[in-house]
Amino acid sequence: MGSKRLPGKVLLPLSGKPLLLRMYERVEAAKNAGEIVMAVTKEKIDDEIVKLCEKNNLNYFRGHTNDLLDRHYEAAIKFNADVVVKIPSDCPLIEPAIIDKVLIYYIENRNKFDFVSNLHPATYPDGNDVEVISFDVLEEAWHKAEKSLEREHTTPYIWENPDKFRIGNVTWETGFDYSMTHRFTIDYKEDYDFVKTVFDQLYQIKSMFTLNDILKLLEERPEIKKINEKYAGVNWYRNHLKELKTIKPNQTKII
Repeated sequence: MGSKRLPGKVLLPLSGKPLLLRMYERVEAAKNAGEIVMAVTKEKIDDEIVKLCEKNNLNYFRGHTNDLLDRHYEAAIKFNADVVVKIPSDCPLIEPAIIDKVLIYYIENRNKFDFVSNLHPATYPDGNDVEVISFDVLEEAWHKAEKSLEREHTTPYIWENPDKFRIGNVTWETGFDYSMTHRFTIDYKEDYDFVKTVFDQLYQIKSMFTLNDILKLLEERPEIKKINEKYAGVNWYRNHLKELKTIKPNQTKII
């Protein structure tokens, strides 16, 4: 709720329900979703999220505001997780099948990888982020991560150390890379306007619309893509290029 660029963004309305509930529906629709937990801060402003969770019988955990590595680690302990799947709360267009694809890849290759995602490097449109970490590796990162960006973003200590951890990546089966051209996440008002428009156009026709449905809509209505196009490629990497060893300048855009 305390987002500086778009305060209260996770409770903004999408087709008659708060954004966070719409996103929960999509995550829950993944066949391998497992137990879903809202990892919330202890800040008073996030009491609204807790009320929403309690009203809808959703699991939640309250933890550190800025140290998300600690928040995820403590949540994993409370819910006895042996594997943690991290999905940002501002990606309400995420496709359940993409979540499943990353999870299945991790499950089928669990003896080969400590960490699997679809982000290193990313190929899907921004906003389909899935990261899978074994609890033991998450715990090691919790003990050893020292940089502020490693604590704030949970997983950088892991994927920034490929010599220590076995890193797996799932790429978009189309062979395309839309990670810098299509933006389905919410950080700015224009992002919300874009996502709301997509929901308004597709939800009533097909509540669990897919990535292909969205891309078809954008092809038919190119003006929708332009709503937040100026932020395509903008991500948190832009502020840490000097610190990140495995991220190249062409994987972010500075505004």
